[in-house]
Amino acid sequence: MTKTNEPRPQPVPLQVGMLVYPALTLLDLIGPQTALSMHGQTHLVAKTLDPVMSDSGIAILPTATYDTCPRDLDVLFVPGGMGTADAMEDTATLSFLAARARTASYVTSVCSGSLILAAAGLLDGYRATTHWTSLDVLAAFGVQAERQRVVVDRNRITGGGVTAGIDFGLTLVALLRGETAAELTQLTMEYDPRPPFNAGSPETAAPEVMALARGFIEPVYSRTLAIARRQHAQLRT
Repeated sequence: MTKTNEPRPQPVPLQVGMLVYPALTLLDLIGPQTALSMHGQTHLVAKTLDPVMSDSGIAILPTATYDTCPRDLDVLFVPGGMGTADAMEDTATLSFLAARARTASYVTSVCSGSLILAAAGLLDGYRATTHWTSLDVLAAFGVQAERQRVVVDRNRITGGGVTAGIDFGLTLVALLRGETAAELTQLTMEYDPRPPFNAGSPETAAPEVMALARGFIEPVYSRTLAIARRQHAQLRT
């Protein structure tokens, strides 16, 4: 007879590889990492182990390089940010993602990180989402872009803009560890949002706020759209 006071076996910690590149958006990374870190080991992966500056001016210290990152990951994750366009054209970064995606259980992103996945050819034939300002950029790759907080299509999981990374992280925890674990994680994080303004989406923001937002993102938007159209055209020739 099994003793009732015997400890339950603990699940093997998840291996989570999170791409770190210059001018990424910090919350794109930290939201999902906070949720996933309670259930596994995070590898912050960059070209070198030198500090990487986020687009908010806070530096991140990588823990692994493209060469030393574990080969078999439970989760391969890409954040978005103002540096998305550079990452979309970085051969070493795209090669690293393509290589690890072959063996990763889940290939994932938040915000414009999905554009980087698309540039690496990792969203071909999948549904995906991104920041609302970049949905047509994602579609320019031939990806079925959807306006959602989180889109799950087989082992591709993508989150919308910035704060959607928390929803994304909890969704992923539920898939990997079950709903009770996800609910416990949400409670521990006290994720119970009550935003002070009703301006968190294009549907609710005032027109003048929308104009400001589009102006802010325009330089990155124009460049990423040009890259997407060029790369997609090259694939079709």
